[in-house]
Amino acid sequence: MCRIEGEIGMGRKILLITTDQQRYDALGCNGGAVARTPAIDALAAAGLNFHQARNQNTVCMPERATILTGQYINAHGVTSNGIPLPVDAPNLAAYLHDHGYRTALLGKAHFEPASHTDYFENWAATRGETGPHRGFDRMELCGHTGRPGRSLTHYPQWLRDNYAGEVDGFHEYTANGGPSGLGGGDTLAPQVWHNPIPRGHYHTDWTADRTIAFLDSLAEDEDWFVWMSFPDPHHPWDPPQSELSRVDWRDLDLPAGYPGSADRTADILRTKPRHWLEWFEGRGQFNFEVPADLVPANLTADQIREVNAMVHVENELIDDAVDRVVRHIDGLGWGADTDVFYTTDHGEFQGDFGMLFKGPYHVEGLMHLPFIWRPAPSAGIAPAEINAPVGHVDLAPTICAAAGLAVPDWMQGAPLPTDASSARGRERTITEWQDGFAGADITMRTLYRDGYICTAYEKTNYYEDGVGELYDLSDDPQQWRNLWDDPARQSLKSDLIADLYDNLPEGRDEPLEKVAQV
Repeated sequence: MCRIEGEIGMGRKILLITTDQQRYDALGCNGGAVARTPAIDALAAAGLNFHQARNQNTVCMPERATILTGQYINAHGVTSNGIPLPVDAPNLAAYLHDHGYRTALLGKAHFEPASHTDYFENWAATRGETGPHRGFDRMELCGHTGRPGRSLTHYPQWLRDNYAGEVDGFHEYTANGGPSGLGGGDTLAPQVWHNPIPRGHYHTDWTADRTIAFLDSLAEDEDWFVWMSFPDPHHPWDPPQSELSRVDWRDLDLPAGYPGSADRTADILRTKPRHWLEWFEGRGQFNFEVPADLVPANLTADQIREVNAMVHVENELIDDAVDRVVRHIDGLGWGADTDVFYTTDHGEFQGDFGMLFKGPYHVEGLMHLPFIWRPAPSAGIAPAEINAPVGHVDLAPTICAAAGLAVPDWMQGAPLPTDASSARGRERTITEWQDGFAGADITMRTLYRDGYICTAYEKTNYYEDGVGELYDLSDDPQQWRNLWDDPARQSLKSDLIADLYDNLPEGRDEPLEKVAQV
């Protein structure tokens, strides 16, 4: 039996909470000064807050597969969006289920392409099915809209069947990779919309409601693993209009990572590999997950402010929902024996470099994650601020260990440290990008170590060897000064690149097929 530091016993109940596209600095406990997140901050104060957590990929499907499997992207094979994780792939939920746990995923899954109707996630609701699937006894699913579309998950079907008049209040989600659609709100910012839906019918509250309903179905003595997965604050940014007074965009400062003008941004981006500036100026698109007609250079400061206000509102609604579910667990008498994990899959530019959305850009806004573990109080693990590098690949092994189970050999991460002593020896995280779009293939490998971000671009049809990025976060937290060609940093660069490739994890012999774009 594998155990982590501290008293870890059997019979622990496990709540995994994830959001989608949420920045590290979204939370008060991580320095966020706008959105009020007292419930999540309380989890951090009572538990372990990992301040140097980073993902292994910067878009949804690869990272969610890493969370579920405890493997790097080249091992589980989901190297980009649009590649379904094999249904028979070993995963955490199935492993816990096989050891007596009741399991559920409520909210966004995205282990299967959202734009391809051949997969369970996209037809289960229409057939009245909720599982079992992938080791989960129950799955009730939603995405980023209440509009029935090509893929009808449980939430839009519920909304259509019960409150049909509210469906059209959501943004006309024209899909990433398509037009930015109906810019709305006060500034016509892309994928911003004022949604008249009542607060209680929005997908954040629906996800919490479905989680509570599943918990209420369990026997008092059952062990359970529940993944509560909120679709927000991922775009489109269309929270209930009744909640917009929480944050007035007119009162917001521009983010620290906003250079101040398109000209100043272009000067910064000229020091980076060329796809940065080409995307900013609308001369190229390098991933499907952004609107095809978006030209970041044309975004106004007020549009960035309004997007940020919408995100802050959505983050507050998530915090309210977390509070409701955690209080419900306490009310059921399970609080002392329940581990709560909180994280996201990747971040969002939110105005850094004058940009929105995400893609093949290994910057802190997209890689650096909120990552909190409130161990079950009965475990006796003291609260701590942990500054050792950790990643999503470590989450599944930690949950196994908290459940009193051996960490299986197919997981590539390791249980999270619980104090400074157990954090010794953790030196690095690795993040990878391996995808192509519109004829431009980009492969990036990134090492975080000792406060440096080092990204090596591998040779493709778009880049030659020798291209890269190097940043010293201690004096350049915004990653505005690329030190890759700095003569004084060549020895350091060589050391970091060698460390990166010496520690690249093993992958599959054959790549998996990409069957859709997202």
